[in-house]
Amino acid sequence: MNNDKQIRWIIVLGAVILLLINGCAASGSGSHPPSDAQLRDSGLEREWGVRVLQLRLSAEGYMLDFRYRVLDSERAAPLFSREHKPYLIDEISGAMFLVPEPPKVGALRTTRPPQAGKNYFILFANPGRYIMKGNKVTVVIGNFKAEHLVVE
Repeated sequence: MNNDKQIRWIIVLGAVILLLINGCAASGSGSHPPSDAQLRDSGLEREWGVRVLQLRLSAEGYMLDFRYRVLDSERAAPLFSREHKPYLIDEISGAMFLVPEPPKVGALRTTRPPQAGKNYFILFANPGRYIMKGNKVTVVIGNFKAEHLVVE
């Protein structure tokens, strides 16, 4: 890996760490209202015990920050399993985007048991800033699917 790439990854990793620190401290204040697609899909709340809060570009567009609130910790538990690797699908191209797993930090998602009433995040890599504001995507974690989410 050349020097420029190392510096770029250090900057992106630093931004991700700052996001994690800020995101863990935030309790949902400042979150945007869900899109029409999110409002239509209250099935996620009934079946999985989670409410999608937002999906936005982050880290200068190199990451996608997926935020959700756990309403029922038992129903949401499968989303936190290490066995299920989350991925994001661009609905137009079908391109898949994964959660980065830096060696010293680990996967950029929570795998501890969920608690009802708390907000959680998953950060997806967006190499080359492929996904842009306004794109429609689907987040998949095992059998869980949050479809037609609009990137903010």
